Amino acid sequence: INFNIPCCSPLKQPADSSPREEIVYLPCIYRSTEILKPDYLATVDVDPKSPTYSQVIHRLPMPNLRDELHHSGWNACSSCFGDASKTRNRLILPSLISSRIYVVDVGTNPRAPKMQKMVEPVDLFWKCGLANPHTSHCLGSGQIMISCMGDPAGNGKGGFVLLDGETFEVLGNWEHPGEAAPFGYDFWYQPRHNVMISTEWGAPKALVNGFDPAHVKEGLYGSSLHVWDWTTHRKLQTLDLGEDGAIPLEVRFLHDPSATEGYVGCALKSTVFRFYKTPKGDWAAEKVISVPSKKVEGWMLPEMPGLITDILISLDDRFLYFSNWLHGDIRQYDITDRRNPRLVGQVFLGGSLVTDGPVKILEDPENQPQPRPRIIQGKRIPGSPQMLQLSLDGRRLYVTTSLFSGWDKQFYPDMIREGSVMMQIDVDTVNGGLSLNENFLVDFGKEPDGPALAHELRYPGGDCTSDIWL
Repeated sequence: INFNIPCCSPLKQPADSSPREEIVYLPCIYRSTEILKPDYLATVDVDPKSPTYSQVIHRLPMPNLRDELHHSGWNACSSCFGDASKTRNRLILPSLISSRIYVVDVGTNPRAPKMQKMVEPVDLFWKCGLANPHTSHCLGSGQIMISCMGDPAGNGKGGFVLLDGETFEVLGNWEHPGEAAPFGYDFWYQPRHNVMISTEWGAPKALVNGFDPAHVKEGLYGSSLHVWDWTTHRKLQTLDLGEDGAIPLEVRFLHDPSATEGYVGCALKSTVFRFYKTPKGDWAAEKVISVPSKKVEGWMLPEMPGLITDILISLDDRFLYFSNWLHGDIRQYDITDRRNPRLVGQVFLGGSLVTDGPVKILEDPENQPQPRPRIIQGKRIPGSPQMLQLSLDGRRLYVTTSLFSGWDKQFYPDMIREGSVMMQIDVDTVNGGLSLNENFLVDFGKEPDGPALAHELRYPGGDCTSDIWL
């Protein structure tokens, strides 16, 4: 696909001709484990021609304990098109629990990143009244914008912090005073339509150590999308997705910058909503995918949802992928017909329903057999597929198994003991279809300081979830 807008140097256009990814960065977490060590940024070799293929080749430890590194972003991306001074050479690493923000130099030596700067939590607290930073996106202005989930006391508060793109100092809030959303999580903006859409997870104090269904009834989790005017920073609309849209997490516009629609994965009821601009000029949302819960015994509740925790869209806007973190599968949908996604690929990789586990399916609306445990290179996969990243040509889907350490500990205690893994799935981009690459496995249970929880994946050359095209 070619949107006629080149990225900042040194990036290429998002097309099949883009060079294959050779390394991947991903944060590794020790919070909520028995290991009292700092989280770190791992660099993994994903070049099959390399002698260190599917190995961690570098580790950059953070200077503090229990940060809970989570999602990362770039100092520069396609949004700064036209500014020759901008280079994608710094990785922005917000810490979900400590509220620190680390700036990592990945430009000097991409295979061995080094720390450049640390933004202390007090700067977020005092300058912005915000905490628990989550998603980082670079802006066309050269600034960096990070969504936050809470206030300094752990209550829900969906505001946005602005950093200077050169000094990485906290500049202040993006939103106007008093206009933060009740909850925060992810966001995506579309400059051609002067719009940003943000999502909601829940109050940090409720989710920090695990999930309690009672907190949903108590109103400590979100169920809305928020529509913002990108130029004036005013909140225009709140789209309440209702019970079926509880806990809307990752939000993805189509990559085509002229598109007026996208998708959001809603965790609690395992649904995907399509949001779109109406002929009147406002925004609306409709449910287009629903993964039915399974009636079970041997689990914390009588019904087990899929728990959609990550979604992404291929760069050509043809396929949508998501992970069901409890059921244990990744699904691929053809979204050529935007309102009627069609399931074309599915693969099970662990999860809570494996045949030799404690859970028995009593009733399954999809009539699927209970999946067998997945073993790769002699390693039984603990946990379940969670974070996803797709190669630029759409042919390789990388996946890790950790969601958030407090929830990992609750739902997959074996992953706390044994560490998470990184896997790679081969994608049929013609007809649809997913198959596990048995030759690739990164076992974070074998890390030098003990089993670690690896989370989100980033390529140095840009990827399907960090670039916003103009």
